[in-house]
Amino acid sequence: MKVLILSCSTGGGHNAAGKAVKEQLEYLGHEAVMLDPFSLAGEGVAQKVGAAYIWIASRIPRFFGFLYKLGGMISSSRHKSPVYYANILAVKYLKDYLAKNRFDAIVMPHLYPAEMITCMKRRRMKLPPAIAVATDYTCIPFWEETECDYYIVPHEDLLSENRERGIPSEKMYPYGIPVGLSFSGKADKLRAKAKLHLPADKPVYLVMSGSMGFGKMHLFVFELTRKLTHDEQIIIICGNNKKMQNILKHTYKKNKNVHITGFTDYVAEYMDASDVIFTKPGGLTSTEALVKNIPIVHTAAIPGCETKNREFFVSRGLSLASEHVHTQVSQGITLAENTEIRNAMISTQQKFSKPDASYDIVKLLEKITAD
Repeated sequence: MKVLILSCSTGGGHNAAGKAVKEQLEYLGHEAVMLDPFSLAGEGVAQKVGAAYIWIASRIPRFFGFLYKLGGMISSSRHKSPVYYANILAVKYLKDYLAKNRFDAIVMPHLYPAEMITCMKRRRMKLPPAIAVATDYTCIPFWEETECDYYIVPHEDLLSENRERGIPSEKMYPYGIPVGLSFSGKADKLRAKAKLHLPADKPVYLVMSGSMGFGKMHLFVFELTRKLTHDEQIIIICGNNKKMQNILKHTYKKNKNVHITGFTDYVAEYMDASDVIFTKPGGLTSTEALVKNIPIVHTAAIPGCETKNREFFVSRGLSLASEHVHTQVSQGITLAENTEIRNAMISTQQKFSKPDASYDIVKLLEKITAD
């Protein structure tokens, strides 16, 4: 089986989900190709699309939230949106690519390529089965105007929301958000700490801001280091925010308890060593922590889908959250020190997590391509 995975670089989560499916496909002996469909029009085009999204979300998050809310108001299965018409500009490039390369199925952990595939279907172009994969704990605007063959939904609790928005019940599979193989199992904490050269007898706090390095992390870290006075360890992953990484390294260069890194492929190992994770409520990082069963404190959300993610987690006891830095820090310390509260969250996470999402998606692909 040969599968095409289409994603876009508007944040790391979509690509991470795509890579997780690709990894599972290859692990089970299949062939997978992953690309950004905008790159077919030139790498510069793909970079501009991703950069524009990231700039709005990071620099003017309130405006991003307004656009998300507006999208929800105009989103409908009965007519196509400006998002649809913007994405169909790339259809001719995708059509040419598919004419030259044969695939048994297409997987899309991103709305934009799903809109392209929808246009191609409406133009009666012959396509292999198309599977959309949601990467947030809500039905984001405009999913319902797409016409995919299958929709992978993060949880059963979201089926009714998606159904009400117009996605047919028979097309939905609540398999979860796919994560990489390194997240599917929980490693021994002491072994993970030893591998990362961390003291075995000290709590470890993991601070993440997502691949784009959102948030006023320097203020958060200042508050956290001020509250921790017993050599607790802090690991800070700054994502692609080089400026913040350099500021923090300079500020805490003499503090042996603060460990700072940028974008890394070893997030799973850092999670294995951690007792609590502080993270913005992105769908992928939240899911990775959920699957790893690490107590979560959700920090400030980008208005829109991340707000919905946070609501999903907090309302089910899967995380704690606050808009205020000092409260977030206090919540994290409570989770690390209060065994009863900590174990209750971990127990709930074990009930809700779906560590086999990637495997289940591949099995679905095998089934539909064999028919």
